[in-house]
Amino acid sequence: MTPFFTALGWSDHFADQVSAIEAAELAPVRLTEVRRNRVIGLDPQGARIDLALSGDNVATDMAVGDFVLSDGERLIRVLDRKSVISRKAAGHTSQAQLIAANIDTLFIVTSCNADFNEARLERYVALAIEAETTPVIVMTKADMPLGDPQDYIERALAISNRVQAVTLNAKDADDVAKMNDWCGAGQTVALVGSSGVGKSTIGRTLTGEDLLTADIREDDAKGRHTTTARSMHLMHAGGWMIDTPGMRELALHDAAAGIATLFEDITDLVAECKFSDCKHITEPGCAIRNAIETGELTQDRVDRWQKLREEDTQNTESIATAKERGRKFSKLKRSAFKAKRVRRGEIE
Repeated sequence: MTPFFTALGWSDHFADQVSAIEAAELAPVRLTEVRRNRVIGLDPQGARIDLALSGDNVATDMAVGDFVLSDGERLIRVLDRKSVISRKAAGHTSQAQLIAANIDTLFIVTSCNADFNEARLERYVALAIEAETTPVIVMTKADMPLGDPQDYIERALAISNRVQAVTLNAKDADDVAKMNDWCGAGQTVALVGSSGVGKSTIGRTLTGEDLLTADIREDDAKGRHTTTARSMHLMHAGGWMIDTPGMRELALHDAAAGIATLFEDITDLVAECKFSDCKHITEPGCAIRNAIETGELTQDRVDRWQKLREEDTQNTESIATAKERGRKFSKLKRSAFKAKRVRRGEIE
């Protein structure tokens, strides 16, 4: 493979999925933009390529950062991802929304002020852990913090032993360079977080490009269909960054393992409860209640754990139900279309 494509993130994980016949007839492409009916990507020589979708491929099944195979005009198939960041789509719809694929590091951007919120950060960290990416909490406005920046570092690290953390001034290029250890050639990062915390400023410093500063506009449950904007950009340090404009809502789904790992101090106690179906509320012999009473755990942390678990279960089940309903509807449409052709004598 070309040095450019290796620097773009191509590895044995993807090469091993390509058969000899495919290697002779098709070319790998990494997607940098996903549109409604087409995708944009980069080929091994670094050329921009515009691809139509083919067969059962639909844009909603793809994410910026995906590696795909192409015949030069059409996308033929998507290679298995090594990681994917997704969430339940905003609003009342029961669909999963892909955010980014094949990410090595998820930069979770907040600030050294009232925006710093453990409960919100836990959602992003659970998302990163589930996706098997490295969560790095980046705290901006370190030049004018509400309190000692080191206190914010300690609060961030306390969220999980999987977390790394850094404080910086987003407008200071030398400060932003603290992130370069995660941004070298062959690495892909994504920036997520609330609006107004300097995420776009960081992205602009890392890439030298003017990135979107507006929030993602999403379905607002009032009949307005809006669009999302995500794209991939080369960073000065040699790696690639997927820009994700501020999201108003991050609803977890299929993140049970990530939540369990994030709250492993709690989940380790579940096995010690007297009853296997313990709700950890008033049951006798509950190890979690005992830990709260002895001060090993706080009620607030247990409440956040239960809330995320319940939300994840509900969203996962609703998405699975919607997918099954969609499969049944598609099967019914195909059967009706076939019956219509039989009546016309087009097929037997």
